[in-house]
Amino acid sequence: MPKENQRRKRLGEQIQRELADLLRRDVKDARIGNVTITAVDVAADLRTAKVFYLVFGHDGPDPRVQKGLDSAAPFLRSALTRALQIRYTPTLAFELDESIERGVRLTQLIDSVTKPNE
Repeated sequence: MPKENQRRKRLGEQIQRELADLLRRDVKDARIGNVTITAVDVAADLRTAKVFYLVFGHDGPDPRVQKGLDSAAPFLRSALTRALQIRYTPTLAFELDESIERGVRLTQLIDSVTKPNE
């Protein structure tokens, strides 16, 4: 079982690198703009992948960016097929990465409890 986890992790990292290059170099959709791929979570069967992204300069979800990424997904998947040369290229599902916002909120909560009231 650990080998499958390592394989999923390596495949996710490779997909992340390739998607970052493709978005920067080949995708011309103006809705996507300044998007950074933060992580890729590949399913156990290697058929689907959740792609987590952040939009710099914009707080919270932007429906235009999500629609742009969803419309670019077939193109990105076919480009990944050529680049990765694997038997099955995962289907891509894009999700806004909220882990940084949760971390900031958690840090603020901890600071508010640990600092004495002034």
